[in-house]
Amino acid sequence: MNKLTKAWKRHKTAIMTGLLRLFIYVVLAALFFGFMAINNWQIRHLSRTLATMLLTYAAMMVAMHAVYGGYAVGKKKSKPIISSMSLATLATDLVTYVQLQIMNVNEELNHKLLLFGSDFMWLLVCMLLQVVLIIFWVRLGNNFYFTINPPKRCLVILGNLEEKVPLCRKIGIYKLQWKVQRVMMWNDPRVQSAIHQTEQVFLGSLPTQAKLDILRICYEQHRDVICKAQLQDIMLSNATQIVVDDTPFLEMAYGKMTLGQRIAKRLMDIVVSALVLLVLLPVLAVIAICIKLEDGGPVLFRQKRMTVAGNEFVINKFRTMKVEEQPDHPQVSASREDDRITRVGQVLRRFRLDELPQFWNILLGDMTLVGPRPEMLENVEKYKLELPAFAYREKMKAGLTGYAQIEGRYNTTPEDKLMLDLMYIESFSIWMDIKLLFRTMTVFFKRDSTEGFDTKNIQDDTKKPPLGA
Repeated sequence: MNKLTKAWKRHKTAIMTGLLRLFIYVVLAALFFGFMAINNWQIRHLSRTLATMLLTYAAMMVAMHAVYGGYAVGKKKSKPIISSMSLATLATDLVTYVQLQIMNVNEELNHKLLLFGSDFMWLLVCMLLQVVLIIFWVRLGNNFYFTINPPKRCLVILGNLEEKVPLCRKIGIYKLQWKVQRVMMWNDPRVQSAIHQTEQVFLGSLPTQAKLDILRICYEQHRDVICKAQLQDIMLSNATQIVVDDTPFLEMAYGKMTLGQRIAKRLMDIVVSALVLLVLLPVLAVIAICIKLEDGGPVLFRQKRMTVAGNEFVINKFRTMKVEEQPDHPQVSASREDDRITRVGQVLRRFRLDELPQFWNILLGDMTLVGPRPEMLENVEKYKLELPAFAYREKMKAGLTGYAQIEGRYNTTPEDKLMLDLMYIESFSIWMDIKLLFRTMTVFFKRDSTEGFDTKNIQDDTKKPPLGA
């Protein structure tokens, strides 16, 4: 009976969140077409213009929400959903608006393209109302979801004691989704009974055989499992399933990028970087003047970085720190509240404007738009000593943006950076690059650091010796 009750609750929640999702998308579209109809009689009734705009709006909405994630209540916090949905909706509005203005260029309406005519004011009003509606509806949806679905009781199984604090802190950020009730080591003989008493299992970096045994127990007891990604997991994450004779295999192909993909990626780099440099030329000039006026030092900061195959190149960034008195002194990464950062530098770093000169590196071919973050040589040497697999990032050219830049935080560990970069490398496609380029906009809505939660109420079995020890 308990299983039936849980199943009905899941179905009821899915139906209600589905209705909320449908409602918000319909209202967002209705707002856009309602405001655009004020000055455009041709979309107040069935017409070719209305049909074309509806198709464009629907296609863009599907594509943008596939990129950003859509109305993912119950899976993410409210703020990331709000920023993602807002960016997706505004992009959809802009594309459909431009299409409308192009279609309005004819003998009956306009003799030239008017992007900033009377419709533009209504577009801005529409966008403002849409963002307000998204904020309200996302918070309502998450409140509804987590009222019906309290946090899942979680068991954290560790591979080593050093994992306890960082894992519990990361899980604790999502206190509405999960509540850690117990933490124990993988070799504790009470693991099986603990799994039976929990709803969600988190696995740390366990030994291979122990991980397989615990996964089997969770599978048999119908428990949800979230595993900390390890190197072998990432390597096989996008392996192709093949059958040799009558035996199943997983094929891991090393050469992921085809010649066509290489050409397409390079052409995209050239076109996008050239357009950005051309369009933002006035902004680049203003930033350069501000840097020069503050302390009279050089505008650009140049430094050797690592890229594909271990090759080195000189990266260009706007200078955000005071000029070093000893230029030959080993470089040290900036820390939070670093007194070396200038006032102009603080603004540039906050909005990532210091990285704009890297588009010149992309145009020259030193970097690419999407790829592993180019690390300082000093950091690369240190990381490779501690983590030899860090060299695997050098399979692809260093990029301006990527998984590690988007999903990572200020204090992301080198190991997690490696995993994020390998996730991109092993799942590379041109469509993936396009998605990550769009998702880069969400970085502006993220904080650099977050607080964990108090672990004092968690039952900790890691301090107790295993039974029979």
